[in-house]
Amino acid sequence: MTGKVWFITGASSGFGRLMTELALRNGDLAVATLRKPEVLADLDDLSSQHGSDKLLRPQEIRDGFSEAIKKFGRVDFVFSNVGYSQIGEVEGVPEDVARAIFETNFWGAVNVSKEAVRVFRDVNKPAGGTLLQLSSAAGIKAYPAIGYYSATKYALEGISTALAAELGPEWNIKVIIVEPGNFATSGISNAVIVPPHPAYTRLTNPAAMMREWAKGDIANAERDAGKAVQAMYEIAQIPDSPLRFPLGKDAIQQVRDQTAGFLADTDLVASWSDGLDVKA
Repeated sequence: MTGKVWFITGASSGFGRLMTELALRNGDLAVATLRKPEVLADLDDLSSQHGSDKLLRPQEIRDGFSEAIKKFGRVDFVFSNVGYSQIGEVEGVPEDVARAIFETNFWGAVNVSKEAVRVFRDVNKPAGGTLLQLSSAAGIKAYPAIGYYSATKYALEGISTALAAELGPEWNIKVIIVEPGNFATSGISNAVIVPPHPAYTRLTNPAAMMREWAKGDIANAERDAGKAVQAMYEIAQIPDSPLRFPLGKDAIQQVRDQTAGFLADTDLVASWSDGLDVKA
């Protein structure tokens, strides 16, 4: 067997489809999973997936990995990409709609991650593998009108960081949290858009402004998703890969802005912690 084995979720469109095509072009083997496997018949004619169609349930995830092991004997890279976007104010998104995006974006990714680690550690001979966890620049900085989407990515970053810290070094497992900015993918067409809450409809409201921006800049992003996937593919190959991988000039700037903001807030309130020691 030549080439590495990739296990890719959300392969019907966007980054998942592009990664599947790239891996195959490079001579690797790809196990591409999604909720409607019939659309994989022709990689040149993959259909978009929407909402709950992106949800990979635990048994389906286990079955997918089992098929990969049965056919190829191991899995070297897992690209955990399944998910969708959601637009709506925190006050305006119904609870069941908010919970649904967590089921897919957070719990779906968690279930993929756990199975990936098990396979990397217990099945692969020798042990090892790389988990590429697709987060978002919205997991670095939350914006109005995408609060629940951002919350899923914040949660995903937290659990992925904890997972990476738990891994035994002898297992030779790497976790890379990918935080792409605004790239030209089908993500906006897959978004669940909740009607605006009446209190947030004034055009000067930040949430309303974000909705208008989403109609334009997100849908017409100029950054090349294919080039982004090429960068993801390449960084997964290097031995000293980082835990976090902000990708795109906008994502880089968000990291810098957030870091500066955290430090400024910390400096502002640092004296409030003086004298809190028990023996002080």
